[in-house]
Amino acid sequence: MKDLKFEQKSALSRLEAADMLEAIAAALRHGDGAELALGPGTVSLRIPEELRSEIEIEVGDGEIELEVELKWPVGNADKPPRRPVPGPPGA
Repeated sequence: MKDLKFEQKSALSRLEAADMLEAIAAALRHGDGAELALGPGTVSLRIPEELRSEIEIEVGDGEIELEVELKWPVGNADKPPRRPVPGPPGA
């Protein structure tokens, strides 16, 4: 079960699609506390420095589908991983 899911489907002009992608890019550049206008409201996101991405292009049934997926963990994702503290010499 997902903690939160937002899905929006709509018909856009090419320029409207470009505007939407530019808004997403601006949120990615802003990072922590980025706000993204979606539908009737805004979504605030904490975006860490490192993300995982997947780009998928499918052609079939008379359509081309371009899917861009970005993933990152929730919580303290923007903190660097903890390094082990070295023990005393000879240990």
